[in-house]
Amino acid sequence: MNFDASLKLELRRAALARRAALPAAARAAFSERLTAEGGALARRLAARAVSAFYPVRDEPDTLELLALLAGEGVATALPVTGASGEPLTFRRWRPGEPTVAGRMRIPEPPAEAASLDPDLLFVPLAAFDRRGHRIGYGAGHYDRTLARLRALKPITAVGVAYAAAEIAAVPDGPHDQRLDYVLTDSEFIEIRTE
Repeated sequence: MNFDASLKLELRRAALARRAALPAAARAAFSERLTAEGGALARRLAARAVSAFYPVRDEPDTLELLALLAGEGVATALPVTGASGEPLTFRRWRPGEPTVAGRMRIPEPPAEAASLDPDLLFVPLAAFDRRGHRIGYGAGHYDRTLARLRALKPITAVGVAYAAAEIAAVPDGPHDQRLDYVLTDSEFIEIRTE
């Protein structure tokens, strides 16, 4: 394991421990904030297709946001994990529709659900910095996915995290894809790329 990988592992562990310690009331309040702010951003960007992650473990709850957007006529989707080293793909899904356990044991739309490429992505993370870099869960899925989507069309990537996930600086490399925004339980951070 190289220095950056070892450091990222320690930063990930510490951030996930801080997230796990958050009270239930903070989680519920963030779900409401995420729905309101995420919905407003989707409307402002005139997003036609939006993907969010299905929340597992202690992740912020994105399901109300997806329900709101689906109710407004936006095509909503969940990511689908393919072969190791491949980018994620996306299938249409609305809250309440069936899911299947994916390769990572995370709920995904079934194989017969239509594929789409979102133009607005709500991205999970363990830790982030104000430069728009993130530490995910170590597999590189979102870096490969954002690179693929950005080669196809303009997209907006929003990291979703509790403020407790912020760190001073994420160790980053040339393959790391920056976020456009980070939405926390206390702030909506626009990433400046000058």
